[in-house]
Amino acid sequence: MEEMEEELKCPVCGSFYREPIILPCSHNLCQACARNILVQTPESESPQSRRASGSGVSDYDYLDLDKMSLYSEADSGYGSYGGFASAPTTPCQKSPNGVRVFPPAMPPPPTHLSPALAPVPRNSCITCPQCHRSLILDDRGLRGFPKNRVLEGVIDRYQQSKAAALKCQLCEKAPKEATVMCEQCDVFYCDPCRLRCHPPRGPLAKHRLVPPAQGRVSRRLSPRKVSTCTDHELENHSMYCVQCKMPVCYQCLEEGKHSSHEVKALGAMWKLHKSQLSQALNGLSDRAKEAKEFLVQLRTMVQQIQENSVEFEACLVAQCDALIDALNRRKAQLLARVNKEHEHKLKVVRDQISHCTVKLRQTTGLMEYCLEVIKENDPSGFLQISDALIRRVHLTEDQWGKGTLTPRMTTDFDLSLDNSPLLQSIHQLDFVQVKASSPVPATPILQLEECCTHNNSATLSWKQPPLSTVAAEGYILELDDGSGGQFREVYVGKETMCTVDGLHFNSTYNARVKAFNKTGVSPYSKTLVLQTSEAAGAHETKPVKGRC
Repeated sequence: MEEMEEELKCPVCGSFYREPIILPCSHNLCQACARNILVQTPESESPQSRRASGSGVSDYDYLDLDKMSLYSEADSGYGSYGGFASAPTTPCQKSPNGVRVFPPAMPPPPTHLSPALAPVPRNSCITCPQCHRSLILDDRGLRGFPKNRVLEGVIDRYQQSKAAALKCQLCEKAPKEATVMCEQCDVFYCDPCRLRCHPPRGPLAKHRLVPPAQGRVSRRLSPRKVSTCTDHELENHSMYCVQCKMPVCYQCLEEGKHSSHEVKALGAMWKLHKSQLSQALNGLSDRAKEAKEFLVQLRTMVQQIQENSVEFEACLVAQCDALIDALNRRKAQLLARVNKEHEHKLKVVRDQISHCTVKLRQTTGLMEYCLEVIKENDPSGFLQISDALIRRVHLTEDQWGKGTLTPRMTTDFDLSLDNSPLLQSIHQLDFVQVKASSPVPATPILQLEECCTHNNSATLSWKQPPLSTVAAEGYILELDDGSGGQFREVYVGKETMCTVDGLHFNSTYNARVKAFNKTGVSPYSKTLVLQTSEAAGAHETKPVKGRC
């Protein structure tokens, strides 16, 4: 449960969500935090001028663009800005979670007004602090974004599960720990207060007393909230629009923009999406189980490397001690090489353990969050976030691709000391490879003539050197974040060509590739510079250039 806590915190204030709203990019914000990061845009970027110039894109086009992204918002950091207002040029700051947020361009609302009632400046623009996508608000302001009641319920349950023992509600001074709860009175009692205020006779004799934990569960499951339509505040959601993927009311179907769309029953779609999310979680659960077993295997390898290292060093010392004093200087040099090999193997395995542990922690946190969401009884609230969760679950499962759970290092020390030469050849004594037929593969070569970019995607191709005699079992393609940041893996597999979608427009990326087999990993290839198109729909194909 603790691993799920980060999923329940606002990226702006770093605290648990309070009155969360759902942005078109499927991320959440506290309503007060959303108001704090509003930025007023010039008149030329207002919704009316954008519609007049033909550059406006609806929320649903925004969702369609989001489907083309190859990575999830939690794991990649890549995203599409196509068709939306660019991020404001106001200097940014860091939130408690380390996420970039934009300060408000307008003074804060008067203190006598609540954040929900304070007026929103005209032509306001909000930028998501997680994917940095911007959207100009319409006349409804923040009321145009639906509230995430499912997330509110999950946070309530999480905080209740971490809270201390339930206290009696009738103790006058220091409340004692509750021992029972009356389902009819909906009150928690300690033993003295129960005997004093709720005697087991008279009209209260038929009341049902249950343990506090069971009472808290029954209180949690008692009537759920009913979501209302964002466009028609007095109407409840009654149907589900298949084309727009959102709950709607009957007025939306009769007079709104959903009148010509295909709709289905809200309850049927609720059950269908719950079933899809459950099936996706089954596959992700299998991946998590394999990852745990893989971590056990890696830790065993660390122990075996330690044991083999000790044994190998003891053998080496015994051989060197049997030689004359002239071998002592050479012995120290050979021991240094063994220790270097030892440290190299440990570093490779520990790096893989660290990388796999981070991925497993993210996967486990997402699983626990999804399991809590599945418990939600509000169909409308659930369907507001189910599509995004299903995509994230499938995407997280795909990231446990083939080769991710394969050790990149063996436990054997492929060295052997030959002590047969005569004393006069001691100074030429060196290690010999036991497994000379299994060295590390050669460095791959990027084929510049086949690499190119198109809009916000990039295609890369590579090959093994022509004279290489060592077969590679797979390749690892790495890409930076487009701003000169750290490299991250975007592809692991046997193919020698890969297309990466969902990159930022008008950005410069660096790419590199390396090969691996059971023995180890090759050095990186030359770095390839990729330049994406300046805007969506440009249909421009650009060449690439390589550098060391």
